[in-house]
Amino acid sequence: MSAERFNLLNFSGKMKILHLSWMVFFVTFVVWFNHAPLLKAIGHSLSLTPQQLKTLLTLNVAIAIPARVIVGMLVDRFGPRLMYALLLAICSIPCFMFAFAETFAQAALARFLLGFIGAGFVIGIRIVSEWFPAQELGTAEGVYGGWGNFGSAAAAFTLPVLALTFGGDDGWRYAVACTGVLSLIFSVIWYMNVSNTPKGSTYFKPKNLGAMEVTSTGDFFLLLVMKVPMYAALALLAWNLSPAKVNLLSQMAVNIIWVGLVVLYFYEVSQVWRVNKDIFVKPVPQLHRYKFKQVAVMDVLYFATFGSELAVVSMLPLYFAETFQLTPIIAGILASAHAFMNLASRPGGGVLSDKFGRKRVLLVLTAGLACGYLVMGMVDSSWNVWVAVLVAISCALFVQAGEGAVFAVVPLIKRRLTGQIAGMTGAYGNVGAVVYLTILSFVEYHTFFFVIAGTAVLGFFVLLLMDEPAGHMAEVREDGTVELISVARAH
Repeated sequence: MSAERFNLLNFSGKMKILHLSWMVFFVTFVVWFNHAPLLKAIGHSLSLTPQQLKTLLTLNVAIAIPARVIVGMLVDRFGPRLMYALLLAICSIPCFMFAFAETFAQAALARFLLGFIGAGFVIGIRIVSEWFPAQELGTAEGVYGGWGNFGSAAAAFTLPVLALTFGGDDGWRYAVACTGVLSLIFSVIWYMNVSNTPKGSTYFKPKNLGAMEVTSTGDFFLLLVMKVPMYAALALLAWNLSPAKVNLLSQMAVNIIWVGLVVLYFYEVSQVWRVNKDIFVKPVPQLHRYKFKQVAVMDVLYFATFGSELAVVSMLPLYFAETFQLTPIIAGILASAHAFMNLASRPGGGVLSDKFGRKRVLLVLTAGLACGYLVMGMVDSSWNVWVAVLVAISCALFVQAGEGAVFAVVPLIKRRLTGQIAGMTGAYGNVGAVVYLTILSFVEYHTFFFVIAGTAVLGFFVLLLMDEPAGHMAEVREDGTVELISVARAH
């Protein structure tokens, strides 16, 4: 672990790793959301209906749920250097597929596959945790997440300009293809310039690949319970594509997917048993235990924070346009203020966690976002539009700072499982987005915001079960010696 001072103007050592990490994460978000600002041109070019355009939005986040879990396992096993390079290179392929799609089916398949790039976030969480000590970890992870997340806003501003620069009906295609080229370039830059750990440090790997390790019988069953919402969200996505909704899939196909998800869940149960069956015979020594309830609490909080952010970013331009009778351009500009907050608020949540304590800060931020969404649910056309924008920005501050505070905790739970823990927590963010957007399809805007506020209140009470990270976590080196890694913040 590097002892150099935390200085964002430094571009060497651990700070070089941090800057490269947020840059490649930024690129993944540019690629992941490269379609959003170009939807009108895409719809015109491919002769898509409004419902088909909404389907592309849904498909874009679908595979990110299992992808984050899978990539989390792989990064713990093979390391962030290789995994981020591979992810960026491989995901350029569906990016080019989408850029030159000629039919809705081709575009839909490409967008579905492109959701895999949303798993890049997990990889950076692991490498940042390797390079920064506990007292700086919240700040570093906040900078990584906040500055990287800004890629979606950057795409919204630059890609329409790029499409106009190319000109013609195919301008959007070349703009999207440019993001694929960017992904390829950064896959090489990343691989050539990073290492998994500082020189002399050990990269701890899980004992088994295939399922998350737990260290008590109670945690074994809690893990199985926490897996259920991820499968339920995928089943909900399939239903959204059924004849009952957008009619992209036949009912037979949806039924097959549902049966497949049930089979897959029980297969995963068997893998969890295979990896963890020894704990039912011989208890894990206290030194090597970790509390899975910490993971479960972070899952619930990320459902409410990042899940609501993804959902709100998707609907906010339309919300402003319909509520205040604004043009789409003006509504889009006002809504973009929500994304801009990421630059400061997510790192801010990490800084506050490092300074004042993980649990205390999360409690304050979760209460704040619950109040923020409650007020947003009260906004109507009688309000001044600038007051409504201010409310949205204030709410975004608590939401995104909460995301930063969540990932100030995640890397402090169990080092060798950081990728898997981050993957599961990140997947819960996508689960939240699927649930919230599905609810939005049935209710008015104000009810939508009240529902999010209610889940934030639930998250607040779940958070009371969390333990403040303290002391050390133990990992075993290849030679059998034990390394104690501090998880306490600076006082």
